[in-house]
Formats: sequence, structure tokens, C-alpha cells
Amino acid sequence: METVTGSPPSPSAPLPEGDGKEVSFAEAALRLGGKSEEEARRLGAVDRADEQVEALFAAQYQTVSSPVHKAAWDGRAPLDLFAPPPLPESAPCDAAMQRCLAVVRRRRDEKKLFDDKGKITPETIAELAEAGYWGMLIDPKYGGQGAPFARFAPFVTRMGLIDPTVAALSSVHGCIGAVDPLRTFGNAEQRGRLLPILARGERISGFALTEPGAGSDLTALKTTATPAGDGFEVSGEKLFITNSIPGRTIGLVVMLEGKPAVLIAELPHEENEHFQLVTYGLYALRHTYNNGLRFNRFYVPRANLLKPPTGDGLTIAYHGLNLGRLSLCASAAANMRVFLANILPWAAFRKTYGQPILQRELVKRRISRLAALIAGADALVAWGGWLIDQGFRGELECIVAKIFGSEAQKEAAIELYMKTHGGRSFLHGHLFGDNVHEYLAPCIYEGEGEMLGMAFFKSLVKEHGRQFFEPIGKKLQQAGIKNFSPMNPIHLWKLRGELSSYAKWSLGRKLASRDRQTVPGMDARLAEHLAYVLDQFPRQANEISQALRKHQLKIADRQCRMAELSQRMQNLVVMLVTLMWAHGKQGKKGAEVAAGAADILCQDLRRQLTGQRPSDRYFRDLNRLADTIIDGGFEGLAEVPAEEILMRY
Repeated sequence: METVTGSPPSPSAPLPEGDGKEVSFAEAALRLGGKSEEEARRLGAVDRADEQVEALFAAQYQTVSSPVHKAAWDGRAPLDLFAPPPLPESAPCDAAMQRCLAVVRRRRDEKKLFDDKGKITPETIAELAEAGYWGMLIDPKYGGQGAPFARFAPFVTRMGLIDPTVAALSSVHGCIGAVDPLRTFGNAEQRGRLLPILARGERISGFALTEPGAGSDLTALKTTATPAGDGFEVSGEKLFITNSIPGRTIGLVVMLEGKPAVLIAELPHEENEHFQLVTYGLYALRHTYNNGLRFNRFYVPRANLLKPPTGDGLTIAYHGLNLGRLSLCASAAANMRVFLANILPWAAFRKTYGQPILQRELVKRRISRLAALIAGADALVAWGGWLIDQGFRGELECIVAKIFGSEAQKEAAIELYMKTHGGRSFLHGHLFGDNVHEYLAPCIYEGEGEMLGMAFFKSLVKEHGRQFFEPIGKKLQQAGIKNFSPMNPIHLWKLRGELSSYAKWSLGRKLASRDRQTVPGMDARLAEHLAYVLDQFPRQANEISQALRKHQLKIADRQCRMAELSQRMQNLVVMLVTLMWAHGKQGKKGAEVAAGAADILCQDLRRQLTGQRPSDRYFRDLNRLADTIIDGGFEGLAEVPAEEILMRY
């Protein structure tokens, strides 16, 4: 996995320069906002890459048509797009999934998953290949299983209950590795030649994007590809690349003729003068290989250059990140189940003042909070996977899932699991002490959380900014006004047309009727949260619009304000997705726990938005949910292996 992050927000529209060249409005706005030409140019390049990814999707599946965007700006949330239908009872990929789970479960029980270095053994990788693991997301005509993503993502959770590293490798290989770039951007010859190899597991893959000086700033890439004969010679260095050892296949991002490009590079089976590993000590990802890669005139055939229909290598890089973000949330759902399954026996064993701590209210709060976080992660995974399969780009939705999943896992590991286990958490052999870095690192994977939050903000406001604020910005530039003042009558007169358009929109929002949708048969607790969320979506969007109006071209520098507004909107999304997911569980096994957990999560997120203190009712709800879980009401925990209780005295 890599530490790729999002970019600060900037609007985008072509604007002519004096010499006749086209420069994006993002660049013009950033220059007027005080940015250097270099920074404005680089941020404009990232913004164009985002536009190019957007162009890959049909209009009805682009960001402006996404559930989140509609809920914020249309004045009425599309509830049908927040309620995925149940998965079919079976699918052709199920048999391979069962085989893969059995392989990993058996090798774990036989203690044959890891070699003497603590890494996944080649034998495990080979057995999984025979079971069909590495072709799970590859079309059957290339030898894969063709799993829909809505089925693959919960499978990642099930695999994570057995072993989180094996689960993570499925995402590295199929989502952010070479599989997705080839499936999406490869031509017929490339897919026919390379996908069967990846499906059979003869080579498993990774994606080499990050460099020592290029993480958040992907425009700082320095690895270059130079034409040489029938291919390219690559020189440069990559950093923090998972699955990067000799004999693997990687999607390799390079600068080719001044633009980012992606090559499918088949690494040799041994290091040589053209390819070396750069090793370092890394606490996280301890059961897999994560290395730097150094290239010195490393040859890649021209036939392995991917050519997207629009855009360049950044288009390809950004595309696969959404799938990886959703898989990360699925992995977090697995780890948090493991925490819950191991809190319960420990809390029953551990006594204070003659009573098991399982009966203490603070411990019950932790149990219920953990169940609530699991419910949120499960809901986001089911929703996001369905949207991806429907054809949506899913950028906003997958960002929410990634941020929620990684932050929930962090909280669950430290605030709920570690604190309940106390000092034993730091013993050798304890689940937390041995894996703490694995639980924290996802906050960085696939985009550091707050940076991604600003990317969420950018995508959420882009169309609104294009419609109302870009005309104002253009007029300001044309009129030579650098510091607009609403108290200056000359400024108001020169911008009268552009300002009146925004004023009409703002007045229309104020006069619009409230979104009072209801869902027949919904649990009263969930219905109360639904009414709150539907009321808040337009209110929060209005607040975002006011921030744009206030800060104007300086908005890109107001990172803390953007992050705060972004998080508020994300909380509303998580609430709506989770309560609709819980409603869908009605009449099924585990429905009461689902509704109770969703209610607790919604109450927690709601208080973050309102600043209110928890009520006595909330504490009663916590105890009630915890008692149900203690009595065995939480499904699926039987699959989780119980960790040994250390120092039983």
C-alpha cells in the first residue's frame, strides 16, 4: 500500500491567458489567491487529472449525479441511492471464495501461513492461486472469477477475520495493483497477454506511485521513462511499495515526455544492475513485503504502456484508489470484529472488586461503541460496493468509507480494545501489542485522512463553484479586482450580473421546503435520525457555500475550515447510510443489534454536530445493546479465533 493523498481544492474551467494559451481557472484563481505560478500550475495539473477520470464515466454516474452530491445540493436526498438491495444468495464466484477461506484457515491452524521472516509464504500464495484468489476481480474470459465488487468487499472482511494480511493482499493485487489498471485501461492485446498471468497468480502485483519526494504532491514525480528501441528505459526511485520484490508485476508511474504515464513492469526474478530493492525498517505491514524500488535504465517494452482514452498516468492512478479505499474499510470491519470477539472473554475473566468488568458500565459502553463502529463500516462497504457495480465513480462515497473505516479502527484499537485489556496489551504475544502499527497505518494508506477530507470538499463544491463562483472569479480577473469588497459600489456594479445569479440561488434555498421524506416501517429510533439528517444536508451545504463566499479565492488556504466542514458532511453521510442499512436488516437475524448499533452511532455522530451532552437515555441504550451482545446477539463472532488470555492470574 502507498501513502497517496488527496489534493487541496481548486475550481476548474478553461480561461485564456494573454498569450492565447489555455490555463485552467484553478491556476488563475490560485495565482490571484497569492499562490506562486509553480504551485498554481501543479495544482491545476492535479485538478485536470481529476476531470479526466470523471470523463471516463457516463454523466448519470459522475460525481454530480452521486448520492452524496445530490443529497447536499438538490434539496432532497435520493434515498433509493442510499439503500442497496440485498445481495443475491449465491454467485459463480462463491465457490472460489469458499476455497480461499478454507486454504487460509487451514494454513493458519497448521501455522504455515508465515515463513521464518514472518512473511506470507510462497506456498500460501501458490495454494491461493490454485483456489482462484488472485483472479477474484478478473473477468472469467481471462481466467478470473469475475466477482462483483459488492460481493468482493464483504469477502475481504471474511478473509480478514482469518488473517488480515492475506485480506489486504487481495486489495493490493486487485484494486490498487496492476489488475485494475489493466482491466480498465489496457487494450485487448494487453488484457489478453497479462491478465491471465495475474489471474493464475503466476505473478501477483502492486502499484509503484509514491516517491521519496512525491506523496501528497504527485506532480513532484521524478522517475522517468526514456524511449529506447521498442520500449523505454526507466530511471528513478519509488518508496513504500507493497508487494515489491523480484518476480512481481507492478503498475509503474513514470514521467514520459513530460507527462505522467503508467507502464506494466514485470520485475526480474533477481536484482541486477538495472533494478534493486531499497530496504528499510517498517513497523506496519510486517507480514508482507514493502520496499523501495530503484531503477537504472530498467527496460520495459513499449507494448506495456497503458493509454487511457483521456488524460495521462495520473488518471490511471486515481481510478484504482476508490476500490482500495473501500477494501480498506472492509478490512477495518474485520479487525474491529476481532477486537469485539476478544474483548468479551477477557472482560468476563477480568474482575475488579469481585465482579467481572463485563458488568461495568464503562466497559459496556466500549462494547456498544465497538458494535456501532462495525455497523457503520459494514454499511459503507455494502453501499459503496453496490454503487461501484452500478457504474458510479464513487469518489465521494469511497472517501467517506476510507476515512470512517481507518479512523474507526484507530479508535477501536486504542480507546476500546487496548484500554479494556490494560497493561496486558503491551505483552509480547498480545493481539494489540503485536499489531498496533497495523491498526494505525490505514489512517495513511490510500490518502491521509484530513487530506482526503479536503479532496472530498473539493469534489463536493466543484460544480457549485463552477456554476456560481467561477463567473465571479472570471469577472474579477477581467476587471482587475484583486480584493473584492461588497461595500464597494463600483465592485458591486461591475459584478451585478454574476452576483444576482448567486443571490437567486441563495434566496431559493431559503424559501425551499424541508425534505420530509419518511421510510415506511422504519424503527422509530432510526426514523428520528433520518428526519435530522434530511434537515441537515441542505443546511450544511448552505454553510459550505457561505464559506466559499466569505473566503473566495483564499479558500484553498483555509484548510482547517475546509476539513471541519468536510467532516460535518461526512458524518451526515455515515448516519444516513448506516440507518438505511439497519432498516434493511428488519425481519432478519441480528436485526435488533443492527438497529441498536446504528442508533448508537447516529447518536454519537449527531452530538458531534450539535455539541450536546449525552442523555440518560443514551446511557440506557448503551447498556441495553451491550447486554444483547454479551448474550450472544452479535452475529459472526464465532468465526473469529479466540486469542489466549495472557497471564491468567
